[in-house]
Amino acid sequence: MGCTTFESSVDTQKLQTLIHDNVYYVSGPVRFPVDLRLYRRYEECTQWETFVQRHFPNRPIPTTKKERARFHKEVDPILLAHPDFQKLHQQFRTKIDLGIALLEAAMQHKVPFRVLLFDSWYLAEELVSMARYRKKDWISLLKKNRNLETNSFVLKDAAGAPIRLEGPHIAVEDLVPLIPPSAYHAVTMGDKTYWTFTLAVRLPGLGKVRLVVSFKSAELTGTYVVLVTNRVDWSAQRIIALYLQRWPIETFYQDGKTHLGLNEYRMRSAEAIQKHWCLVFVAYSFLHLDCLPPLPRKGSLPIKTIGEACRQQAQALMQAVILYAHEHLQLGQRVEDIFGYLFAKQQPVMAR
Repeated sequence: MGCTTFESSVDTQKLQTLIHDNVYYVSGPVRFPVDLRLYRRYEECTQWETFVQRHFPNRPIPTTKKERARFHKEVDPILLAHPDFQKLHQQFRTKIDLGIALLEAAMQHKVPFRVLLFDSWYLAEELVSMARYRKKDWISLLKKNRNLETNSFVLKDAAGAPIRLEGPHIAVEDLVPLIPPSAYHAVTMGDKTYWTFTLAVRLPGLGKVRLVVSFKSAELTGTYVVLVTNRVDWSAQRIIALYLQRWPIETFYQDGKTHLGLNEYRMRSAEAIQKHWCLVFVAYSFLHLDCLPPLPRKGSLPIKTIGEACRQQAQALMQAVILYAHEHLQLGQRVEDIFGYLFAKQQPVMAR
């Protein structure tokens, strides 16, 4: 199961930017979106700028990130004294809060998963603690500026001698240049080979974890990726293989936006947009089932793409329309009546 976010601009008076956090289920060839939660930015959720202008009418609101953060620290304690702002402040939920709520909901609905896959945004103590409490393993990307506890591991040079590290902490980006090239090993996944180094360390706030530093080339040049997991007993190959299963969530967004109108809507309320997204989730799930082989097994892949499934469904619909019109024309029905029926707007049904 993976957590991710999708951002979309909405040009309305009420909503400036909507983001949703969602969970996505992967089990062999079977994969589909499970659930979502809408995220509202703090300043939008609390109507922050409106309250600032009310309480500090002569103060311009900074536009740069650092200056705005300092301004927040200055004015927010005063704004929080106002009952209306306090109420809105309490309604705000961070992405971590929403991620935890999504995972709790998945477990309540008995979604069968064992491992959480998420990006570095969600690597927070609260989410990791929840996973530990629920006895779920996890793998995440690790930001390169995260600190490691230097007394929790021993790094050796090419000759096997321990490398002395200054201070109680070292950032990942400072550690990687110290790793000797001979410590990297090739890990082959399908037609790709990664050059990896793995080490068990302690992360402040998260405890004992295993790191995997991965380069795409044997020369150890270019960018690298750092994965981290709570399973210190797993090999680099297993960690990479599992995290690669997060890729389908990216293709889901691409397919959803290209073929299913995920980011195309004309609603003016968050509730309506959420309904639209849920319908896209359902449509994608049915289409994905159509893409699977008749008897899917572990390791098997879809036999066609979502795009191909959409085109086949469109052709089947056109065929059904043509056959319907032909049948009723043969029965003597007028063309105008057939077209009127096929293209009439659906009328609401009155309950009696």
